[in-house]
Amino acid sequence: MNRVRAVLPPALLGLVVVALVVSGIRPYDRLTWLLETVWVIVGIPVLLLTWRRFPLSTLLCCLLAVHALILVVGGHHSYARTPVGDWARDVFDLSRNPYDRLGHFAQGFVPAVLVREILVRRSPLRGSRWLAPLVVCACLAFSAFFEMIEWWAAVAGGSAADDFLATQGDVWDTQWDMFLALVGAVTSLALLSRLHDRQLPPPAPADPVAGRGARVAWSAGPSVRQPAPPA
Repeated sequence: MNRVRAVLPPALLGLVVVALVVSGIRPYDRLTWLLETVWVIVGIPVLLLTWRRFPLSTLLCCLLAVHALILVVGGHHSYARTPVGDWARDVFDLSRNPYDRLGHFAQGFVPAVLVREILVRRSPLRGSRWLAPLVVCACLAFSAFFEMIEWWAAVAGGSAADDFLATQGDVWDTQWDMFLALVGAVTSLALLSRLHDRQLPPPAPADPVAGRGARVAWSAGPSVRQPAPPA
């Protein structure tokens, strides 16, 4: 396990970097490519800068790599024109290319584990019944924020942002995107929470000396200055 832990993250990073570079070679639309892959471009340096202080679990590394590949493929072809989406549309007799649906499902599925890992390791929510609802709320909030980004892109770019929006004529595309992110987050927690817990470091033990000192100070109460005896 230690060997896998040492080798897998660098291998996944190399795979994502290669895929990102290849996806940037003659994409369908350069602006769409940049808008879709900016999360990967920004995310890689952030992970490298924070890795020593906050190394991620193996499960989360794998999920982030898969999500990055989904983004770079969508950025290269545009979501409405991905070959795998066209294949799914033809095989299942769908009315549209469903690749963007996959992307928004992943937008809830993968960040759910990321948010869960941060909250378990950096907050008092480990083992709390509030952990799962707060993770889902965070994922849904990010999905709504992403829809606002798409709205701003449409206002700023007009028809030039059509490939980034990838609505494909669906008037309910925004609602579908947020709903699929919600389903993805719930599915991720239901399927992966136990596996995730096994990969997370145990909680740091409480300091008994510090705890005892705090209890003594609490029981002693505030000090009261005694009046000086009369001369």
